Amino acid sequence: MIDSAVLALATQLNEFLRRNANVAYDIVRASNLVEQNGNVVPDIDNRLVVFLVNVTKEPLPINGGGRGTGGLGRYVNGNPPVHMTLSVMVAANFNGRHYPDALKFLSNAISFFQRHPVFDHANTPDLDHRIERLVLEIENLNITDLSNLWGILSGKYVPSILYKVRMVTFDTKDVISQTPPISAEDSAARTT
Repeated sequence: MIDSAVLALATQLNEFLRRNANVAYDIVRASNLVEQNGNVVPDIDNRLVVFLVNVTKEPLPINGGGRGTGGLGRYVNGNPPVHMTLSVMVAANFNGRHYPDALKFLSNAISFFQRHPVFDHANTPDLDHRIERLVLEIENLNITDLSNLWGILSGKYVPSILYKVRMVTFDTKDVISQTPPISAEDSAARTT
């Protein structure tokens, strides 16, 4: 599901930028900046690159794992869903004389996500059916945190912005147990 969330954001941003800038090629790629061996990923020059930086668990109250009622009045018990927050970077990987384009496309990306901070099935019909919605919020980094992050990523800063993407929910819908309903006869037998 993480892949679906990141790809959905990259796809929506790409469609917007292609229309807005009237370009015939994909301006946004969902990709790493650097391969595991340290080489620069091919085909990301002069593109906005959308990639995952971190995954954290949403600090929501624990509900004990209950699922509510199943069919025929049974109580269904299962593991609670896990709500995740993704840290997603949008980086303008433009080089040399294309630096002004980096700033222009990054500004347009910020504008797009400011206008569309929520992606759901109504405004993003291709959103993975397992994802109810994605909610974006800018994550502010101080200069030290930014320097540390880019040191981990590649060591070479490019203009970028980091977003928190909330509510990617992992729910296996596994049923651990089912409890049959208590009938009137069962209830009467317990009181006598």
